[in-house]
This record gives sequence, structure tokens and C-alpha cells, in this order.
Amino acid sequence: MHAIKWLALVPLIGIIVGVVFFNQVTPFILGMPFLLFWLVMWTILSSLIMGIVFKFDPDSKEDK
Repeated sequence: MHAIKWLALVPLIGIIVGVVFFNQVTPFILGMPFLLFWLVMWTILSSLIMGIVFKFDPDSKEDK
């Protein structure tokens, strides 16, 4: 397994750790409770990370 594919585990860990440790309502960020903000942030970061994994993964290149 290529090293870049291990980067795909980062969003999973971020979401699981966030739900366990940051399950709070009181700090509001951008009008959202902290846990909701955490999940939205990781949804956006997951898209960026998966784009990076796709771009740098040698298995995704077409043979010409």
C-alpha cells in the first residue's frame, strides 16, 4: 500500500475523535454548536484530503 493512501485515514480519525472528545454545545462557532462545526469542518477537509490522495496516488494514473 502506498504511503499516500494512509492519508485517507486522517478524516476518519478526526471525525471519530471529534465526536468522542468535543461533544459540547456551549462554544458556538459561526452560529453552530461546536460539534456540528467540527463535523462540517471535517466534511470539507475530507474532500480536500481525498483530492490530494487522488492526485498523488500512482495507481490513479492512466497508462498511455
